[in-house]
Amino acid sequence: MKKLALLSLTVVASLNLNAQTKKQQDIDAIKSLCGCYEIDFDYTETFAPDTNYKFHDDYHTHAGAELAFIVEENENFISIQHLLVVAGGMVIKHWREDWVYENQGMLEFKEGLNWGYKEISKEEAKGTWTQKVFQVDDSPRYDGYATWVHVDGRHFWHSKTDGPLPRREYSKRSDYNVLRRTNRIELTEYGWIHEQDNTKIIRDENGDLELAQEKGYNKYMLQDDSKCDAAVKWWNENKQYWALVREEWAKVYDKKEGVHLAIKKDDKTLWEELFALGDENKGEKIGKAKAVKQSISGLIQKFALKS
Repeated sequence: MKKLALLSLTVVASLNLNAQTKKQQDIDAIKSLCGCYEIDFDYTETFAPDTNYKFHDDYHTHAGAELAFIVEENENFISIQHLLVVAGGMVIKHWREDWVYENQGMLEFKEGLNWGYKEISKEEAKGTWTQKVFQVDDSPRYDGYATWVHVDGRHFWHSKTDGPLPRREYSKRSDYNVLRRTNRIELTEYGWIHEQDNTKIIRDENGDLELAQEKGYNKYMLQDDSKCDAAVKWWNENKQYWALVREEWAKVYDKKEGVHLAIKKDDKTLWEELFALGDENKGEKIGKAKAVKQSISGLIQKFALKS
């Protein structure tokens, strides 16, 4: 985990080598998203078709330190886990992103906690990378695909896809139910940015109605690796359990049938259940893998709804 910041900057520099293949440039760009970061999140609503719409307050937060690192990779796949370190050194398992080369199938968000499955033709997938974004419990959030662009010293990836309400609003707002995301990830001299042009949509049986648009600008600024030491320690204690969780979710995704989840069962959410089980099975307390996997699978199936 050490020297991640230096590694990330070295990878960015290597992107300018003319001898590299396009795919290798893509891989280097994705890997340069790893490191120990200081993060700023900024969002503002910019436009609404209804002139009577009352714009919500701007959102800004400084999220402390975030560690992003590779948990699994092969020639066509890179999985990056994010861990957030908040005040006092508490660590929160944050989101995960899987990058898949020339992927021909993706989850397509509908509404609520419902995703369908969408096939992508070989022609459409050619040269693209699908970014699959997951919630803190490794359940789905949204998928999007596009080509990485390397031109004039710039390296960026730009896609559009639907997703659920963002974490900053899902417990506060009920006036829309779909966020149409235009995501642009671009490498910078200080790290990378995630720029968004989003549309907040009301979706029902009659179709989609645009409520408002917003601009998002998230800055990931490299900092000294020591700022993420607590995250490294936490992951070493918990990585075995969460590897088993990923394995069980992979079985669900491999069915290519979409995902339909209940919000709560027995007054608890899936993430609450999975994290509680994880607290019982971390570090030296990890139980027999087969038994733990059965418990994880049981929880996922408990929340799974028939389509």
